[in-house]
Formats: sequence, C-alpha cells, structure tokens
Amino acid sequence: MSKPVIKFCLNGRWIEETAVTSDMTVLRYLRTQQILAGTKEGCGSGDCGACSVLLGERIADDTANESSEGQWHYQAINGCITFIAQLDGKSLITVDALATKGSAKDKEGDQLHPAQQAMVDYHGSQCGFCTPGIVMSLAALHENQRINKNSEPADHHQIIDALSGNLCRCTGYRPIIEAAENMNNYHNNSVDVGQVGIWQPAMNHDASADTKSGLIHTASKIDIESQSWSPKTEDELKVLLAQHPQARMVAGATDIALEVTQMNRRIPQLIAINDIASLKTIVIEDESIMIGAGVTYSQMEATLNEHFPEFGQLLHRFASRQVRNNGTMGGNVANASPIGDTPPVLLALGACIELASAEGSRWLALHDFFLDYKKTQQKPGEYLRMIRIPRLQANQVLKVYKISKRLEDDISAVLAAFKFTLEGKVGAQTVTAVTSGFGGMAGIPKAAMHLEQTLLNQQVSMAAFEQAAQVLEQDFNPMSDVRATSAYRMQVAQNLIQKCAFELSNPNAVTRIESLDKSELSLSEVNAEVANHA
Repeated sequence: MSKPVIKFCLNGRWIEETAVTSDMTVLRYLRTQQILAGTKEGCGSGDCGACSVLLGERIADDTANESSEGQWHYQAINGCITFIAQLDGKSLITVDALATKGSAKDKEGDQLHPAQQAMVDYHGSQCGFCTPGIVMSLAALHENQRINKNSEPADHHQIIDALSGNLCRCTGYRPIIEAAENMNNYHNNSVDVGQVGIWQPAMNHDASADTKSGLIHTASKIDIESQSWSPKTEDELKVLLAQHPQARMVAGATDIALEVTQMNRRIPQLIAINDIASLKTIVIEDESIMIGAGVTYSQMEATLNEHFPEFGQLLHRFASRQVRNNGTMGGNVANASPIGDTPPVLLALGACIELASAEGSRWLALHDFFLDYKKTQQKPGEYLRMIRIPRLQANQVLKVYKISKRLEDDISAVLAAFKFTLEGKVGAQTVTAVTSGFGGMAGIPKAAMHLEQTLLNQQVSMAAFEQAAQVLEQDFNPMSDVRATSAYRMQVAQNLIQKCAFELSNPNAVTRIESLDKSELSLSEVNAEVANHA
C-alpha cells in the first residue's frame, strides 16, 4: 500500500514530503514552503501561464536496459492548478534553476538558458511579471526539440502552440516569438556536464543516507485529517477507495483545483491517480480505440488526429498547451460538466466507459452515465478506468463544431458533434444512421434524440437539414448565462446543423477559420467559394 508520502525532485534535489496539505497547489508550495518566488501567480485558474513550471517524467526508450532508468522528458504545466500529490516520483524545474551559476571566483561561468538569453537579447520582456512563465514554456519547447527533433529549430506553428497558454499584457508577442525563433543560436547549458542533475536526476539515491544522497525530509504543520495519496497500481487505488470512499480523485486537476483557488474550498482527502501506468495506455483494436483515464490530451493527440481528425482538430481549441499536458479525457468525462468539450464528441461516437472498484468492474454506455448536473452513475469507491471509442467505418463521417468567444483557449458556449452513416455518392447521399452530442445546451452533455429521428433516412440537403434543425427545440431548452443567452444557443445550434449539411454536400469547401492556414486557396478565392455556395 502506498503511503501518504510525496517524493519528487525539485531543481535537482530529491524532496520527501511526509505531511503536505492534501489540497496544496504546486504554486503555493513553491512560494510559501520553498521560498522560490520566481514562479508568479496571475489568474489562479490556469489561464495566464505566469505560474508555468516544467514537470518531468521518466520515459523508458528502446535502448534502455535493466541498469538504465530511461530519459526524463519535460512538459510545461500550470503550477496554480496542480496539486503536490501529483508530483510523486517526478521532477519539477522552476525558472529559478534554469541558469547555470559559475563559481564564486568565476562569475563568467554564469550562463542563462537559451530561452532566458533569447528573451533578453530580443527584448521579449517589459514589466517582467509574465516573463518567468513564458521562459518556462519556451524552455520546454527548446528541450523537447533537442531530445525529439535532434535540436531542429521549432517552426512557427510549434512556437505559437507552446506559447498558447501564456498571456502578456504589456506588449505584442512579436519579440517573444523572435526570441523563440532564435533560441538555437545559443549554447545550451542544460547539456553541460555537472548540470544534467537538474534535467536528468538520478533515481539511485539511498534514502537511508540522506546526507549523501541529498534527500531532504520536510514536514508541514497541517490538520491531521488532511491526507493525500499517490498510488502506483490499480490494486492500491481500489484499497484506498474502499477505505476512503469520499476521497476526491484527481488526474490532471485542471478543474478540481479551481475549487481551491477560486472558491476557497478545502479538499481534506485527495487521491492522485496520474502515476498509475495501467490507466495511461492507448490500445488500438480492430473495431475500437481504448483510452485510459489517465492519458493526457497531449498524449492522445496523435491517435485522435489519425483516427478522428475532427476530434483531433478540436484539441487545438481545447485550452492551452499547459492544460493539455496535464488534463485528461477521463477527468473531463468524470467531471460531468455540461460545457466539457470531449463528452459531446464521445456521445456522438457511441463511446462506452469502464467503471472499476474493489468489487469488480462494469461497462456503461456513456449516454447512460450522465444523470443530472454534476451527477453521474459513478458510485462511491468506483473510478473511471477506460474509455472505449468505436472506430469510424468507411461510410461514416464525424463532424465537430465548437462555438466560443475566443478561437482558442476558451470554454464553449455551444459544442455540437454528429456521426453520420451515409449511403450514396456526394450530392446524392442518404442518412442511414445518425448519433449526436451537444454541450452547453442542457444540464448534462446530451444527445438530441428528436433531431436524430428526424434526420434518419433523409437525403443530405440544405432544405432537409434546415427543416430538421427546427426539431431541436423539442430536445433542448438551454439556459442563459455569461457566455450566451438561451436564444443565441438555440439559434447557433440550429445553424450548425445546416452548416453540417453544407459541408457534407461540399467536402472540399473551406468553411472553418481553423482550416484557412492549411488551404491552398487565396483569401479572394475563399470569398468566391463562400459567395458561390451562399
């Protein structure tokens, strides 16, 4: 059984926390317990990126042997919405440790990381408050290019993606992007002999010889009832849940942490499941794809892009890179938010989920899982283990639409997803089967049953789909809130149904702003295309 002890490497030092507060965030821990003030607090909700840090995990490679511990790989995450319990067995690097310090006699030995030096030389910082987070995002990009791309310079798209979760209010982003484009012009201090302990910490420390190994024990003064665990196996998780059925589970924490940072709630018992290997697997089967509840969005991107391109495209509009590096689809489903982006798509695809506990496991169709706002079929002691997604057949098409105030990194006002089974050639196709999923239209992610029945056996045409869209009022009575009014949501959802008909009838037409940069059409040609089909 795993003990409520969190052991992780912080800037090259192994730390063992024996009594850390269960709901203490990484940001709060760094600033108040470790007095590392380089990491800043901006929004406290994972939106601005000022608190970005690098989280490393050991990844075994093909050349690893029994004596090899694998390579440490780092990704940028938001410290404000990550709990300390999620760090067990991992390595954390903050902006305070990026620079190499020379000896007291040799000040010329001081060297900034390429991300830092480039930001200085290309004037990428003004007030400096957001700069530490930007530097950490660029450092993650630089290190991953070094390890995975043989130090090949990142292209413009990769740079924008890396910076998507960092906001700067002082100036435009041009000098920051220029800094990113020129990081490779600097000597990389992270590969220097003597500095690899920060980036590639050794795991063979002797816990019984703390003074030699550098292991540091700390114990915070906290409420004795505050406990957190980080089990390594599902068997350990099942025992913990049987003993503490009311404990909150966390994988990415990108939503549950907001209860602490935004609502000032306490979470007395927390179980971090992000280090259970069996929950972090993706299995490609003949008829379906199995995605573990602990797989992050960044880890599943390639799979979704290959098998469900529209689903993969949605991820580019799903929060920031930092959030996608930590957040999981399993958490998005279990959270049961009516505005979660992935549940509507999974509903349209006919996904099933596996719920497990010490008493066994059971499979449940996703459309049976959601009961009411934030209420599901999940029982105390159960956890979401796996998501099974049926693969698309040759005559099936998936369409996914997200409407939000900002193109990227924003919560949906309406999300609509449709899976069509079609017969016939383009221009004369008939809908032989259809399933749907909507977000933002009800208290739960929900299918539009009346709409599906109306579209069944209809020919794909603007007239047929426009008529079917009117039936949507029988399926939903959306609420009004700060994101959209009820009338707006209904009108948008009905318009998306008509847009779907247009795209099915004109598969080569450019209809989405996300696709413009991939299109070979000029702006005038795009306008002409729109006019022709108006």
